[in-house]
Amino acid sequence: MGAHTNTRTRIQEVAIKLFTEQGYEATSLREIAEALGVTKAALYYHFKTKEDIVASLTEDRAESIQALVTWAKEQPRTPETRREIVRRYSEDMTRGRHHEVMRFMERNQTALRGHGKVEEMRERMTGLIDVLCEPGDSPAVRLRRSMAVFAMHAVWFVLIDQNVTDEQRIEAALDVALELVDAPAG
Repeated sequence: MGAHTNTRTRIQEVAIKLFTEQGYEATSLREIAEALGVTKAALYYHFKTKEDIVASLTEDRAESIQALVTWAKEQPRTPETRREIVRRYSEDMTRGRHHEVMRFMERNQTALRGHGKVEEMRERMTGLIDVLCEPGDSPAVRLRRSMAVFAMHAVWFVLIDQNVTDEQRIEAALDVALELVDAPAG
């Protein structure tokens, strides 16, 4: 199991790097296998298609977002709950390859349009924004609270070439997100 998981993880790491750098459509399974130093057959054992690799990358992310939304729906709709949703989302993004997955998805939006797992991610993100907002929120409040989530994504694009550590990025994004989610209603 350990070697299987390790190979699968290495395939995901190399694939996401190549998909992001040279584009999803321009990257072949053969190139991924070559970059890993394995045969195409060895790669095929883990993933039959590029779509399977994308599905594996997005499934974990979608599940963790759904778990957060499920938790949030059971909480009182208070400013403290909204802040806790933002904190938990920030923590979740720092685990694994979540910001790499987002960068890959952002760079390959056109190629991924209509991909089932990517569409599922969009639905999960909509669910997350819904638990941050109230039905009667004005468009401006809804936008501010939505931007709290997107601030935690944007930091990986906006501050990418800056002389900033990942920890500083995460801290800055959380600060901005908490400010935005505290937008007063009305």
